[in-house]
Amino acid sequence: MKQPTTAEIIAQLPDLLGLTADLVDMASESFNEGPITDWFEAEFRNIEGLAVDRVGDNLVARTTLGRDYRILLGGHTDTVPANDNATAQIEGKTLWGLGSADMKGGLAVMLELARQIREPAVDVTYLLYAREEVAIAHNGLRELFELRPDLCEADVAVLGEPTAAVLEAGCQGTMRFVVTLSGDRAHTARAWMGRNAIHRLSGLLAAMEAYEPRKPTIDGCTYHEGMQAVFVDGGVAGNVVPDAVRLTINHRFAPDRDIAAARAHVEEFVAPFLGEGDTIEMTDAAPSAKPGMNHPLLAALAGRNDLEVRAKLGWTDVAFFAERGLPAVNFGAGDALLAHTQQERVEEPYLQITYLALAELLSGGV
Repeated sequence: MKQPTTAEIIAQLPDLLGLTADLVDMASESFNEGPITDWFEAEFRNIEGLAVDRVGDNLVARTTLGRDYRILLGGHTDTVPANDNATAQIEGKTLWGLGSADMKGGLAVMLELARQIREPAVDVTYLLYAREEVAIAHNGLRELFELRPDLCEADVAVLGEPTAAVLEAGCQGTMRFVVTLSGDRAHTARAWMGRNAIHRLSGLLAAMEAYEPRKPTIDGCTYHEGMQAVFVDGGVAGNVVPDAVRLTINHRFAPDRDIAAARAHVEEFVAPFLGEGDTIEMTDAAPSAKPGMNHPLLAALAGRNDLEVRAKLGWTDVAFFAERGLPAVNFGAGDALLAHTQQERVEEPYLQITYLALAELLSGGV
């Protein structure tokens, strides 16, 4: 039998760009995802063979075919606030608009996969969750795992975060510290009688400027760590030698280190610049996630579609899955560099690439 050409395959694809435009026109800023979740719930309930559950503004639709493997396809429904880009605009093969890249293009792909592939070779969980773009305490994915962990069970997870149709495996962890250096107040006219806490930062800042980050390669993915000063707070008045200064440090760490090891690295780096009365406090931390590309489902997704695989340098919810033993990757049509910008957009070819790769995996399995 003659194999269809690429052009013939593309011609038969659903209108992913049009569906994404429809989703962009559904406002869903964080904490206001109810209407778009209502719409998705109605669409999934119209698809025969899916078990649909709603938990707040989170939605889960699952096949229950008893397959050997289950893959979870996940994505968030919320967006950041609009910036004169709330309405979808299509120009040729490009869709402009809020959330088009992050990540309503990914949601459109998920819905069309559910509509078109009714008898997948693997069981599939489509998981849509709210409030990803705000503080982690509000994250709908965490709400689902707390209230209905049974709905989140799977062997692997693929999140539709924007990657320009490249597989971004795992992710780096992130943590923040506040370093407080002390001094002694004095009048600036008699500065020698005091000790300037802000001046004491110079050595630490110089060391951070010269910091050489590790670039470990893990399962073929090269990560790039970083340590950056992101806030400085200090000073009393325009004629007072300051007696305290606070420096906030952000550290990004590769997945061959856990939170404890990464914390120890930062504390060891800062220790030579601390004296009596100085402190360092870790204020928050999120774990890294290993690539997980050795799982047969993820290996098949990459190998059979000749997809580029690279390390995810930013932090995403794949780490939350990895903590629970699920290998997870990011794979979406949008460009992460455009997310949250007024120029946010998505290209139709990337929507088609992500759809075809995932459709091949759902249809063929391992």
